Parts: sequence; structure tokens; C-alpha cells
Amino acid sequence: MRKKNAQVSMEYVIIVGFILVIMIPLILIFYEHISSTNDQVITSQVDKIAKKVVDSAESVYYLGEPSKTRIKVYMPENVENVTIYDKEIVFKVKTGSGLTDISQISSVNISGDIAITPGIRYINIESKGDHVCVST
Repeated sequence: MRKKNAQVSMEYVIIVGFILVIMIPLILIFYEHISSTNDQVITSQVDKIAKKVVDSAESVYYLGEPSKTRIKVYMPENVENVTIYDKEIVFKVKTGSGLTDISQISSVNISGDIAITPGIRYINIESKGDHVCVST
């Protein structure tokens, strides 16, 4: 009777070990896939924000000095910094592989700053004659 119990216990340990050998790599692959997908979503959102700001800035600039507009965007997490200078907007985004720069170039001069706190933000874009001012 004891020999049979020992055999059942050993078979159980082998089965559990086999399942763990299969499950651990699957969990690691799943986690890596989720992480890379999350990074792609964030960079896509930031690229969309940059394009929206540049398009609105160009539109306001060509309409003339008293023109201004306000756009609503969702600022994702992991945005480290936003730099606006001359004709370029650069977002620094923290991803699994390090910092990534996402930039958009405008045909008009842009100045100002955008808050990087996550959540819904309203960005004001105003023509100043020779340049466009961007602020949150």
C-alpha cells in the first residue's frame, strides 16, 4: 500500500513539474507581448497628439493674429518631457526599451509648453502674428 502511495505522489510531482515547465515560458512571452503592445499604444497616442497640435498651429497661424483654438487630448502616462522650439515639437516617451523621441515638424514657428501630467488636457493654440503660442 505504501509503495502505491509513493508512486502516485511521484507521478503527481512529475505532472506538476511538467505543467510548470510549460506555463512559465508562456507567462513570460505573454507579459513581453503585453508590454510591447502597451508601448505601441502610448507612442501612437503621443504621435497623434503631436500631429493634432501641429495641424492646429498651422491652421491658426494662417488664419491670422487674433485667431486661437483649443484642442482636447488625452496625455498618456510615460511622457517624460515635451520640448517645443522653432518649428518642431518633440515628445520624450519612456518605453520598455528606453526613452523614445516622437517629433513633428511644422511649417510655422511654434513656442510654448505642454503639461505632461497624464489625463485629459486642453491645449490652447494662439496666433501671435509671426509665431504660434501653445499652452495648457
